[in-house]
Amino acid sequence: MKKLLLPLLFVLLTPSLLAQDFNAGEHYDVVSSGVSTPKQVMEFFSYFCPHCYNFEPIAQQLKTTLPADVSFKRAPVSFLGRDMGPELQRAYALAVALNVEHSITPALFARIHTERKAPANRADVRALFAEHGVAPDMFNSRIDSMPVLAEVAGYDSIREKLNITSVPTFVVNGKYVIKIGALKSQQQFNDLVSYLLNLDAQESGNATN
Repeated sequence: MKKLLLPLLFVLLTPSLLAQDFNAGEHYDVVSSGVSTPKQVMEFFSYFCPHCYNFEPIAQQLKTTLPADVSFKRAPVSFLGRDMGPELQRAYALAVALNVEHSITPALFARIHTERKAPANRADVRALFAEHGVAPDMFNSRIDSMPVLAEVAGYDSIREKLNITSVPTFVVNGKYVIKIGALKSQQQFNDLVSYLLNLDAQESGNATN
């Protein structure tokens, strides 16, 4: 987790009135020579991460500002939560597949960080899904299915490729990792994402001039 993040969680919600200049190494790192198509913002997170929980309103506000041609995706990591880390990776993949992620994610965050009753086993996760309309038989038949396991393998593969070691971490276009500790407002965060989404096109245009 980036230093100084917790104090910034408050000021990040305050609009910035100043135009921003963004620099590699200061506001973001370049971690890949490739770029995702179509445009994409990906958040690496863990349900067990208190900073990810606190960052939720910031991430949700960012989503409302993204253009229609930009997707917002999440990749849960397995390195927090001990044995339940991989279990909640599967839970997230299943929630997306069943189109209940919008209710499961806030419920899991609240269960862990507000109620202090983190799921201790698969039965606890199954019970939470049941509370949000997923029948236990459906949960049991899908949680170890090949599509869910393939999604989890994808999360791990891209995390390893980009060497993601802390959460929350935001990666733009599969290439740029945002340095959260360098940001001072929600607006600056939004502006940096917008800048990075268009950076490759800007550089291509400059190269041809």
